[in-house]
Amino acid sequence: MQTDAKIVDFEPGTGRALAYGWGRMKANALLLFLATVVVVAVEIPMQGNSMEFSGDPVDAIYSLMFFAYAVLFAPIINYGADLIFLQGVRGDRVEIKRIFDGFGNYVNIILANLLVFGLFFIGLVVFIVPGIYVACRLAFTSYLVMDEDLDPVAAVEASWRMTKGHAWKIFLLALLSTLIFIGGLVLLLVGLFPAVMWSKAAFAALYLSISQSDNTEAVDPEEEPNTEL
Repeated sequence: MQTDAKIVDFEPGTGRALAYGWGRMKANALLLFLATVVVVAVEIPMQGNSMEFSGDPVDAIYSLMFFAYAVLFAPIINYGADLIFLQGVRGDRVEIKRIFDGFGNYVNIILANLLVFGLFFIGLVVFIVPGIYVACRLAFTSYLVMDEDLDPVAAVEASWRMTKGHAWKIFLLALLSTLIFIGGLVLLLVGLFPAVMWSKAAFAALYLSISQSDNTEAVDPEEEPNTEL
């Protein structure tokens, strides 16, 4: 899904992604705020719930419903929100209804989410650090599925390829985003939504800067057409 949006003019970096994301967040504040409200509303039912099987049929049905919600519905909205933040940061026209675009790409999103979770879980089983490393390397999967229309395997492979050499930046951004989120919680709901908005905008900015940096490096000057007379 290519656009004619402006180029993100900064080298990949955590601080620069936060600064750029903050500026683009303010430029699209109302629409991104609404998208964040939807995301938070979708996440609320999953907070404080766990898959516990006590043998009670009612608990079993509840757990099954919770599992279906977490696996078959929530990722659709989250992927759609990532697309909206990516468009806002990139300078595209942002339409809040596009948060539901994931339903048109349902199978790819569900499979991509399961694939990322499976690889992350394997990394955690091996040891915690590999799990975190895998999570960082696959952090861009949602953008690639939604914006580039890649299938799950291709999106995971592309994210792994793109993030080579950038895992530390992604980890640091995730750590700072966590601190920002905690700061938002301290301010109760007043700061929670701006914290989520800023974090999502910063990740989208980092994705764009890495993507454009990779595209620039991929150009081989020897293969460019000779325009000299």
